[in-house]
Amino acid sequence: MTGDSKNGSPLAHGDHPVADLRGIPLVANRGIPLDLERVARVRVNTSAVERRAQSHVARRSVKKDWQAAWLLRAITCMDLTTLSGDDTDERVRRLCAKARQPIEQELVRRLEIESLGIKVAAVCVYHRFVETAARALEGSGIKVAAVSTGFPAGLSPMEERIAEIRRSVEAGADEIDIVITRAYVFEGKWQELYNEVATFKQACGKAHMKAILGTGDLLTLRNVARASFVAMMAGADFIKTSTGKEPTNATLPVGLVMARAIREYAQETRMAVGFKPAGGIRTAKQSIDWLGLMKEELGTPWMKADLFRFGASGLLNDIERQLEHHVTGRYSAGYRHPLA
Repeated sequence: MTGDSKNGSPLAHGDHPVADLRGIPLVANRGIPLDLERVARVRVNTSAVERRAQSHVARRSVKKDWQAAWLLRAITCMDLTTLSGDDTDERVRRLCAKARQPIEQELVRRLEIESLGIKVAAVCVYHRFVETAARALEGSGIKVAAVSTGFPAGLSPMEERIAEIRRSVEAGADEIDIVITRAYVFEGKWQELYNEVATFKQACGKAHMKAILGTGDLLTLRNVARASFVAMMAGADFIKTSTGKEPTNATLPVGLVMARAIREYAQETRMAVGFKPAGGIRTAKQSIDWLGLMKEELGTPWMKADLFRFGASGLLNDIERQLEHHVTGRYSAGYRHPLA
């Protein structure tokens, strides 16, 4: 791992910018040595964060054609997900078919967006279904993401978690969603957390790694911010809120804290880290709220799939209904837009 966390040094020779943060060119995250002083300096004003999040959702939302455009953008940022105990190969194949054509063809025609080729960013499955998804998505450009490292608790032995990552990559996964050990956050064991995430990153090889923090379990926004910094220092390509299995998953206050951690890390290191809220995002309005937060806090590069994803299952259904209302003036029944 290389980099400089303290002076925001210029891009190294041969680096290629992947994003721009308000005039600052950024490269993909390589990670930096753990800076415990930086972690200790993290402070979060919880009441101010909550007020800012509330003011964000209270503003007038985008309307009409602009709303339709934002909803189409939300679809392109989705990790369409099935992580149920009763998953089957056939369900995964149907989900992959939906990923390839997320909007009903007649609706595509009436929206006049045939040339856009709208599709989701990735399909997220358990390791057991990685090969099935890879075959179903071949040639589509849609990524295969696998949850790994003892998802959702992340408490299996380290050797097993590393082996699971490697098996998923060998099976065809383009992206790996890993789970951190939350106990390291509670106990302030930042070196152990850093070592864990860095080891997972190395096991991922060329696959992109999303670090799931389990924010609903972390108790305080300060813990969320500190865990975010450590995961980014250790080389995470994305930081992700939740597994979707916690009682509390993605919330806008948590998203605001993580987005500002990403911004500060980018300003200090000239490296870009993506963000993925997951769990509890079910409505089209919520997707617009999240995209708006990314635009205001990080800028337009974080409104694209390279740096922003939704962990979603039911969200696509509501977005399709809203798009149909945009075209016809009527809401369709939810069952007209099945996922799998």
